[in-house]
Amino acid sequence: MCKKFGNKKLGFGLMRLPQNKTDKKDLSEDKVNFEEVSKMVDYFLENGFNYFDTAHGYHCGLSEIAVKNCLTSRHKREEYILTNKLTAPYFNNQEEIYKFFNEQLKICGVEYFDNYLIHSVSKNNYKKFLDCKAFESLVDLKNKGLIKHIGMSFHDSPELLDEILKAHPELEMVQIQFNYIDFEDEKIKAKENYEVIRKYNKDIIVMEPVKGGKLTNLPKEAENIFSELSNFSPASYAIRYAASFDGVKMVLSGMSSFEQMKDNMTFMTNFEKLEEKDYKVIEKVVKILKNIDQVPCTFCEYCLEGCPKNIFIPKLIELYNSHLIYPEADYSHDYELATRSSGKAGDCIKCKKCEKICPQQIYITQVLEKISSEFEN
Repeated sequence: MCKKFGNKKLGFGLMRLPQNKTDKKDLSEDKVNFEEVSKMVDYFLENGFNYFDTAHGYHCGLSEIAVKNCLTSRHKREEYILTNKLTAPYFNNQEEIYKFFNEQLKICGVEYFDNYLIHSVSKNNYKKFLDCKAFESLVDLKNKGLIKHIGMSFHDSPELLDEILKAHPELEMVQIQFNYIDFEDEKIKAKENYEVIRKYNKDIIVMEPVKGGKLTNLPKEAENIFSELSNFSPASYAIRYAASFDGVKMVLSGMSSFEQMKDNMTFMTNFEKLEEKDYKVIEKVVKILKNIDQVPCTFCEYCLEGCPKNIFIPKLIELYNSHLIYPEADYSHDYELATRSSGKAGDCIKCKKCEKICPQQIYITQVLEKISSEFEN
């Protein structure tokens, strides 16, 4: 067994765990259903899968607690592979990195992590990781046996990725967002990032293979194309698409129910790469999704300057566009998260400062009216 990635190519991403039903609106009161998670963990291991991925911020801190309650306190250490992450908001200097890391070990109930990643690296936080000597700290912890393998998860441009991998050959793996709708996306640049990682011969971990569940809730026309090909679910094509690429060692699935886990196992227990006919069908689905008329926002964020209601306009437009593509998906949780510390679309006073500066000449106030009608009523 490879201790870096485990027995099979499907990993349990502990980011969207099953929840207890609650009427509380405060998302900090988010409650994980530990009984259901334990059932899923047991089933996952019983069927030969053993890779688990968490981070301190997932589920407002409850993901790591679920690791201890549902996995590490109930199973032998050699039975599973556990990946955790160093997240920028939780430290301000190198000393705090060590303190944070030791706290994570304690919370998760382990003496070491199989993999430990510098989390969600981008142009916004890379300098902080450098200034706080995060890369050196991980190497030190690895030398002490507290980490077996080190890497990073990444959300930015292929140019920055190339710069980082050139400067830090000690990194063994990179975790990236990768799926068939983002493969040639101009913002995500999944294809280009994949090619950079291959250039440096690093192992690849895939996150968001079903784009947060969006590629499991397709427009009917796209769903019918898959159903005509086989009895496999839309999720199967998305996950197998990512897993079929050379260099991809692990594909994470944020399974939030026992039923989702069982479905994933139907096609990943004995994984087989996609065939030519599968790729042709996926191309048709991509065309359907791309042809849906969306708001042409490029996420430049110029519109944020001077908004009197502090509305995070690009993020709300992004959610609205996702709704247009995947009308059957529930975005209420995403919308509440996106407006937790900023204004809602309905708060807009139509001053139109955003429209005067928008390079795409979008009638933003009209779009915000539609967003408010869709997500707030």
